[in-house]
Amino acid sequence: MKSEYMLATLLIACSVLCGACSHDSDFGKESEPILTTNSSPARGENEMKQSDGYFTADTTVGEVIADPAFGDFGHLLFPVDRNVPASMTLAQVSTSNVYVWYSYISVDNTVEILNYLRNEAMSGKQIFYPIYSESEIAADPSKADSGLFLFRGTERKPFAITNAGGGFMYVGAMHDSFPHSLEISKAGYSAFALIYRPYDPYNDLARAITYIHDNAAELGVKTDNYSLWGGSAGARMAATLGNSSYLYQLTGRRDIPQAAAVIMQYTGYSTASQYEAPTYACVGSNDGIASWRTMLTRLQRLSEMGIPNEFHVYDGLGHGFGLGHGTVAEGWINDALKFWQKNMKSGNSTGFTPVHAD
Repeated sequence: MKSEYMLATLLIACSVLCGACSHDSDFGKESEPILTTNSSPARGENEMKQSDGYFTADTTVGEVIADPAFGDFGHLLFPVDRNVPASMTLAQVSTSNVYVWYSYISVDNTVEILNYLRNEAMSGKQIFYPIYSESEIAADPSKADSGLFLFRGTERKPFAITNAGGGFMYVGAMHDSFPHSLEISKAGYSAFALIYRPYDPYNDLARAITYIHDNAAELGVKTDNYSLWGGSAGARMAATLGNSSYLYQLTGRRDIPQAAAVIMQYTGYSTASQYEAPTYACVGSNDGIASWRTMLTRLQRLSEMGIPNEFHVYDGLGHGFGLGHGTVAEGWINDALKFWQKNMKSGNSTGFTPVHAD
């Protein structure tokens, strides 16, 4: 099927693009710049003023983590693999000094997300689900730092799993998966933001998919027509588990259907086969980490194999723009939701038959 391209000013942008990224192996790290700076735009008075919610821009990280609403998992709201002092305010933490390789980070989003999760918890709803059992965590304590934050949508509808990036060095959920999950939930679909171990991301995502599938009734979701979302390193995870062959290999389960759609942002993942899920992808033309050309080439290969796909490149944007509020990419998530809906199947089976060895 023919890809759709949003290339309004792409020809102009081509002359100033950074060099294409090296093509990492399927399970490799995203290429990383040597130097990083705080590329967040200046926050105005409206963004810095206190929220009507419980948490504000002046609330500290320590106060959030210690809040009884977040039990013993509050530390997972922030990158556990980065040095985030408890004395940092939410305004101070919402920068690319903490969320390396990301841009357009908004303290308003941080405050909104934390107040949403706290309100859900205070109303008696479970917001965090460990994906490993107590015995598994006892055998491997690192598994305690994995789990799913649930942003509830309408009961008995398909779900999404969102995977933040962070170069497989840390998990940038507050900017790269929590905001997406909240928007997806506003559209009526439950979204699970995965907190994974950066050194074992694919197995953690495979376990998350298995956990949701096996507990769908309790979680209030359907097991078919789900979607996998990711940015940067998280997009590699989504694409890998969106492939029906890898899905079977990593879960060891033949009863789990393939995702109805994979939604990818800014990654140089280049592997493509006939077993890929329908794929939506977007990136900035000035992304020096993930080349738009690499992403376009992959989707062209999917088109040749008859796999539905849609591609958008946004003029002038760099890496890690998240929801893209206040940029030329604003609203992309609505396009992605429509793509997912368009590729939902009417039956209880989705995707292609997986390849496996008997």
